[in-house]
Amino acid sequence: MKSFIPNRAMLHTHSFGVEHSASSSQSTEATVIIDDEVVRISAMFVKPRYNNEARNSTDINSKPGDTAIVYSCELAEIKGKFDPDKAQALGLERGPKYRELQLGNSVKTEAGRMVHPSEVLDPPIPGPIVLLVDCPTQYHMHELFLLQSLSRFYEDSSCQTENAKKVNCIIHLGPSSVTNTVDYQNWMKSFGTTQHIMAGHENKNMEVPILKGSARISSRLNFVCPQLFPSSGFWPVEPANGIDLEKNKSTSFQACESVTAANLLKFRLRPYAQLGLDRASIPSLFSYEEIVDELISEIPEIKEVPEQISKFWQSSVDQKNALAPAGKHMLMVEEPWISKDSCLPDILDEQGNSAKFQDDSSLRESVWRKRPKGNSETPCCVENATREDMEITFLGTGSSQPSKYRNVSSIYINLFARGGMLLDCGEGTLGQLKRRFGVSGADEAVKNLRCIWISHIHADHHTGLARVLALRSKLLNGVPHKPLLVIGPKQLLRFLNAYSTLEDLDMQFLDCRQTLKPSVEELLGDNATESATTQLENTMFAPGSRMENYNKKPSSLKDTTALANLKEVLHESGLEILYSVPVVHCAQAFGVVLRAKEKVSSAGKAIPGWKVVYSGDTRPCPALVDASRDATVLIHEATFEDSMKDEAIARNHSTTKEAIAVGTSAGAYRIILTHFSQRYPKIPVFDEDDMHKTCIAFDLMSVNLADLPVLPKVLPHLKLLFKDEMVVEESDEVLEAVV
Repeated sequence: MKSFIPNRAMLHTHSFGVEHSASSSQSTEATVIIDDEVVRISAMFVKPRYNNEARNSTDINSKPGDTAIVYSCELAEIKGKFDPDKAQALGLERGPKYRELQLGNSVKTEAGRMVHPSEVLDPPIPGPIVLLVDCPTQYHMHELFLLQSLSRFYEDSSCQTENAKKVNCIIHLGPSSVTNTVDYQNWMKSFGTTQHIMAGHENKNMEVPILKGSARISSRLNFVCPQLFPSSGFWPVEPANGIDLEKNKSTSFQACESVTAANLLKFRLRPYAQLGLDRASIPSLFSYEEIVDELISEIPEIKEVPEQISKFWQSSVDQKNALAPAGKHMLMVEEPWISKDSCLPDILDEQGNSAKFQDDSSLRESVWRKRPKGNSETPCCVENATREDMEITFLGTGSSQPSKYRNVSSIYINLFARGGMLLDCGEGTLGQLKRRFGVSGADEAVKNLRCIWISHIHADHHTGLARVLALRSKLLNGVPHKPLLVIGPKQLLRFLNAYSTLEDLDMQFLDCRQTLKPSVEELLGDNATESATTQLENTMFAPGSRMENYNKKPSSLKDTTALANLKEVLHESGLEILYSVPVVHCAQAFGVVLRAKEKVSSAGKAIPGWKVVYSGDTRPCPALVDASRDATVLIHEATFEDSMKDEAIARNHSTTKEAIAVGTSAGAYRIILTHFSQRYPKIPVFDEDDMHKTCIAFDLMSVNLADLPVLPKVLPHLKLLFKDEMVVEESDEVLEAVV
């Protein structure tokens, strides 16, 4: 992780259990991790034991990550209460010697008699003991039941020893498909009257969203505009796959008594008088209807907005009437980031080629564009779109770190029957997929991914990647499939290779530099005259340039297998091309262009495919402008408001106005802004005069290709939702500065 986490942010970890890499998890002694005056924490290893049937039906490839760990947490005993009457009876007067006895030291009376602490203190109270039991699959159960280190906690007389101890609480992390089995329940009974808390994944727990504030804003957005915000903020509750204990009621089996874990449920260990469950902090239930009622009471005029917005979709008039008025005036757009004082040493085209200008006149001629204001002509691909062509879902629209209302960068491109893609994959991406599509829907989305593309090495753009890859590998275990293509900066491969020693990621990596436009065109048979290596020599990543990659190597050798996989991915996804565009942010930072194949209308007319461009993190740059020419949708970062241009330049980000100018100068049909600084918690600062073909992205917003004509008209209504909350928060800038 050192390639994307600053050294000062790295933790020094204490590794344990390396010697337990043998095939058996049995050990006579637990591994003691911490042992001090407060607590003793021990770890016991549980490896899966597969039978022949399991080995034949699944692809067994044991990894260190398959080993489960059971933790025992033993607090120090509580000394007995000092009894002054006993001390006086033994000839001790009040004074310093009482204190010595309470500290556990023996003292002498005036008569010379030795008094020991045990004579004047009540019996000690055993310290509370908690077990944290992880039994992730049925194949772990046999090894768990045989752990010798747990025998001292059993109440069964056959397992009792002189060191037997009473366990106060056991937290079970295993899924219900394991913990509800008869064998597991009988094992639980061996601990006697212990309090069991079942904390494994239960679908019913999703009825109460963990992130209450996030769920509230999702519900409000869904009420105002369900067309763009289909998720209500409450996950669909689906039938559990586990064994239902209710079915066992008709048998003689008696389940062990337990409670189901809840968010913020506590088990108190100290003080001893309060030992036990504490439900005081469990959040109260709330519903979608309650959130909507609360919204209407706060903003009464919002009640009419859903109907007003629905008319955009219901109207039978020509689509042009749903757009901003078609202006006849020409808008002259100056792109101020290119000048004599520009921080860019070179001007780059979409292929990453150096394009130095010889004089000011050629510079001005290249960067000034004349476009009809509003660019109101609807592209053919939008006019003829079906709702099954393409949809963009924003899983994270904030920068640097997750906030209460905006997760970090991730965009899901839903191609429906042709699968899907992820553009960036920040932490929490999988959770956002589940919030948007439900658990089973998210599983289907992950299984059907064709490709994941990562823009650059900063942590807020890829730290959810391993989780998604591991889930896909698990979901497709035993099903014929190919490794998932991951396109990203080369530094990312080091982390993925290291992580894959713990869990199967089942992926194939392709360096972004091998997916520049010339390379991809050559791959697709366009007979490019220059090789990818030659092209790289003329880019911002050329050897010796300030943007050269971290290990000073100009490029990696071509991965012909991964490139062939890319060609197949494009075919299966219905894409004509996918290529990366060098941008100005950090070493090996890229944007990406996706262009769909043309299709034929029912009348036999050829309809050009849609084009989506995603900027990643960048300063405005000519390479991205060139790549965005006539894009159907440009998704551009807008980290800072317009008044913070200096900070945007310092951190190689864009302001709102700069991002819009990129799309306007490129003739993009629609511009969607994202990657907002977390100082704008709910809605960023923007100038409405610039928004005639632009929209603000929100988490869990889904934009269908067919809905693009009405997209800008929705924004003013969303502003009403946040009319009292367009406040800048300055407190969340620390990590941004680190990045």
